[in-house]
Amino acid sequence: MKAKFDTDQFRVKEDQAVDLAQWPTEVDPFYSSKKDYKKRLRRQVTELSDLQQMHYASNRYAVLFIFQAMDAAGKDGAIRHVMSGVNPQGCQVFSFKHPSAKEVNHDFLWRTNKALPERGHIGIFNRSYYEEVLIARVHPHILHSENLPDSLRDDNAIWKGRYRSIDEMEAHLHRNGTRICKFFLHLSKDEQRRRFLDRIDETDKNWKFSMADIEERKFWDDYMDAYEACLSNTSTEHAPWYVVPADDKKNARLIISQIIINTFNSLPMAYPKVSSERKRELKKIRKMLAD
Repeated sequence: MKAKFDTDQFRVKEDQAVDLAQWPTEVDPFYSSKKDYKKRLRRQVTELSDLQQMHYASNRYAVLFIFQAMDAAGKDGAIRHVMSGVNPQGCQVFSFKHPSAKEVNHDFLWRTNKALPERGHIGIFNRSYYEEVLIARVHPHILHSENLPDSLRDDNAIWKGRYRSIDEMEAHLHRNGTRICKFFLHLSKDEQRRRFLDRIDETDKNWKFSMADIEERKFWDDYMDAYEACLSNTSTEHAPWYVVPADDKKNARLIISQIIINTFNSLPMAYPKVSSERKRELKKIRKMLAD
């Protein structure tokens, strides 16, 4: 039987006040063994592949998946494993790091809006415009470097204004056929420490680690506050946040893949109908090829 479970337990309801201390970083696994995990993920990947093919052929909606998390939470691995069966022709992954000088001179949504998926396609944002209410909130000098007018830099107003801009933009996209699903991979501080140690101890993981990771870890509590405010203010019916327990990478991948499958199953997709005229044309072509 395919791995089916209630994913609503991980969804942040609209206007829900989020206290991340009350959200688990680990839950009972939805698999019984490593072999069972691989079997279940393979089934989900196959189902997702079939749904993506219909999504591409239907060409009615665009779908955007956003991944946000602390360092070492497993975003890259989740994207790689869950989307392993997706046709690259209909899917693009964008990773947003520090903005360029040109990007800083535009509004904070400009650089990500250029990367939005077209109809029939899947877009994946590994980090996103949400960095502008997360890292920019934890490190105010980033906000100051954006050269905003003084009247717009009021600490009591700017975040509320940015949440509103995000909500209105996502509502606009929804009205125009883009479905948005957002994942926060909820990692514990102890598990991050263990993963950092693995990156130091295992030679083939050394490239993943830098002193900057340790420096950011010092701001853990500030980031949790920023994430709580972000999740509380920007999870809506049309663009929900899911808080995915991330201490168990395998379980997180099963949860994410099931949520993605549910997202596609909620869309009224179908393969294009073939007209009678087209059927006659195909029959004629088949006869020509058979001769």
